[in-house]
Amino acid sequence: MRNVWLLNISTFFFFLGISVVTPVVSPFLVSLHAEPFLVGLVAGVTSFLALVSKPIGGAVGDRGYRFHALVGGNLLGLLAGVLYVVSAISANVYLFAFARAIHGFSMGLFFPSSLSTAVDLAPEGRVGETLGWRGMMFSLGNIIGPAIGGYASDVIGFAGAFALTALFSGVGALFALTAWREAGEVVKPREHEKANYRELLRVTFVSASLTLFMFSVSYAGVTTYLPALYKSLSLPQSLFGYYMMVIGIFSLMTRVVGGKSADRRGPLPVITLGLTLLLLGYVLLNLYTLPPRSYVSAALIGAGFGLAVPAMQLMALGNLPRRIRTMGSGIYTMFFDLGTLAGQVSLGYVAQLYGYAGVFPLLPLILGVGFITLYAPVIWGKVNAR
Repeated sequence: MRNVWLLNISTFFFFLGISVVTPVVSPFLVSLHAEPFLVGLVAGVTSFLALVSKPIGGAVGDRGYRFHALVGGNLLGLLAGVLYVVSAISANVYLFAFARAIHGFSMGLFFPSSLSTAVDLAPEGRVGETLGWRGMMFSLGNIIGPAIGGYASDVIGFAGAFALTALFSGVGALFALTAWREAGEVVKPREHEKANYRELLRVTFVSASLTLFMFSVSYAGVTTYLPALYKSLSLPQSLFGYYMMVIGIFSLMTRVVGGKSADRRGPLPVITLGLTLLLLGYVLLNLYTLPPRSYVSAALIGAGFGLAVPAMQLMALGNLPRRIRTMGSGIYTMFFDLGTLAGQVSLGYVAQLYGYAGVFPLLPLILGVGFITLYAPVIWGKVNAR
């Protein structure tokens, strides 16, 4: 498990380096008098580059360069951090946008190899648990990072906050390099193994990916339009910050439980429980949209998120041949990105017609389609219900 934990710590610092800059991006651009459209464009370039570069990261990893991708992703994060600092000192918005693009590409390079290598290094019969621990480190980085970044920007300015991105990414690269030295041969592809990406069409991978897509469409409705509703009601934005904090805490608490349970009982029952908790959370959000009662829905959504995610990863990736697992990891995670984008756009149209509150009644219905995609293979007799 030592190699797994070196990988987990590298993952923690990589995403800490990304999330530490998240709350600083928009205020920094506003300080440079950027127009609102440019703010949105620069903020979105990272997600776009992360999305389109994941197949590249998958192909690199499947050719035997997984640890190269892990170290390289962190080093690109370090480079982005340095360019952030230079852009802050020079007040250059275009350099900052270029740095955001590099950071997005680093995510596409790092994420597939991080996920597939965790599966490869997992002890026998503990793949779900290992994915749960990895998800816990991912969540922890994304919970701590924004708090550090927001505080640092107030105390030491934008350049100081951006420097933390370079620092955390550098530490992540060191842990990835150590894991490479100790476990590089374990994940090296065998000479006789040939990549056949048509095997990604196996029913469990397709079912888990489509379920993840519907999951992320519905979740985007919460993360995008609940804060907009609070803002339209002149409520403090901190109230949504607390809402997301509750989601993060409960997701953190259930990640390992979800992974271990998926190992013992199979992923399908655990995903079902997780999605059921999410469904209950969405229903309660419709009944109690405003805090403090809305925080009950946040707890259910977070717990469901933590249970379902490692189990879906196990369902999608656990049975894939090792030679195509990194590409599989990249394609699988693209469904989350695509679902988020689809949710933001389609539900935005709903919000335009019926107001922000009109979005939330649709979330249980959208997630309901996720239950259909999850159980379609069982209905067709392609897999059993375990």
